[in-house]
Amino acid sequence: MHTVVERELELKLVLSPERRIPVPARLGYLTDDPYAVHVTFHINTEHPVYWTFARELLVEGVFRPCGQGDVRVWPTKHEGRGVVLMALSSPDGDALLEAPAAAVSAWLERTLRVVPPGTEGEQLGLDDELAQLLAQ
Repeated sequence: MHTVVERELELKLVLSPERRIPVPARLGYLTDDPYAVHVTFHINTEHPVYWTFARELLVEGVFRPCGQGDVRVWPTKHEGRGVVLMALSSPDGDALLEAPAAAVSAWLERTLRVVPPGTEGEQLGLDDELAQLLAQ
């Protein structure tokens, strides 16, 4: 069965310690792609911006700094509230985004209930595919 877990939320694009711009976004998780999370940024352009990275990276990043290269995630506080920072890098540029930790954590918990850690491979149906292949 194909399941989608989504959450609309407002992220903040961090331009400087004093300046943040709101960015509407959607967090998405698909059981068809059980290892990944998908983030769609609705910026003021005709086409949204999409990022996909490991769910495990976001789960870990809620608790401690993690990641390297294109995606880094870490928890911190801003104005007394818990936030999760996501540093995204691409050939087109870099962005530092701030998400409310409580909203991200609640959404992640929903994804973990749908597909618990360690069971992602079962969602792919590889055993069934292999059995069909060997039966021929």
